[in-house]
Amino acid sequence: MISLQHITKIYDGGEHALRDVSIDIPDGDIFGIIGISGAGKSTLVRCVNLLERPTEGRVIVDGQDVTNLSGAELRSYRRRVAMIFQGFGLLAQKTALENVCFPFLASNGKVTEADRAKAKGLLARVGLADKASSYPSQLSGGQQQRVAIARALACDPEYILCDEATSALDPASTQQILDLLQQINQETGTTILVITHSMEVVERICKNVTVLVKGKVVEQGPVEQIFADPQNETTKALLGKGSWNV
Repeated sequence: MISLQHITKIYDGGEHALRDVSIDIPDGDIFGIIGISGAGKSTLVRCVNLLERPTEGRVIVDGQDVTNLSGAELRSYRRRVAMIFQGFGLLAQKTALENVCFPFLASNGKVTEADRAKAKGLLARVGLADKASSYPSQLSGGQQQRVAIARALACDPEYILCDEATSALDPASTQQILDLLQQINQETGTTILVITHSMEVVERICKNVTVLVKGKVVEQGPVEQIFADPQNETTKALLGKGSWNV
């Protein structure tokens, strides 16, 4: 389980990106973090894998306080936590197969034949076995994001963090990516944290959701409960049940 305990993030200049955020993300869950632009969603997810260090509070993963890890311990922890970005994050000069192999290279300084075989299997798993030799510029947005998912799976992560992973995609590609993430969760039990501004995405695949407003948690609970009976005005507006004049 990931337990975010009283996380506050203050940037230089005194800007509060997060204010006393506490969230528990159960193992095997597909957990949504939703809010409008500037709510602190991306900062929060970057605190989970320690790309951002909380100013205050603790990140507890499977009972271990990882907040202040460094060096080899931090690298080992990050191998357990994969990330999928809105902009795909693929290396333009490398083929799809080479992109999926990149975590092996980063971890071990080399790519073995076993690594390449595993990467080919992952491309097949995301429906891109025939695109191994293609470069990102030769792939559609949805295909690029599926390569990114295959790369994220390369090191058998326990957690996958999706930061607006579908916001740059058309509706058909979005549906394919969401189906794929749900399939991965069901087949492997991998916990998936979904950062999004879309209630449709949350409704489609998430089991639980937290709503952020200006760096604060304003509402959280099972998706069915939040959708049926939203309490916060921003949640109501996100669901089309209220005004944005809040």
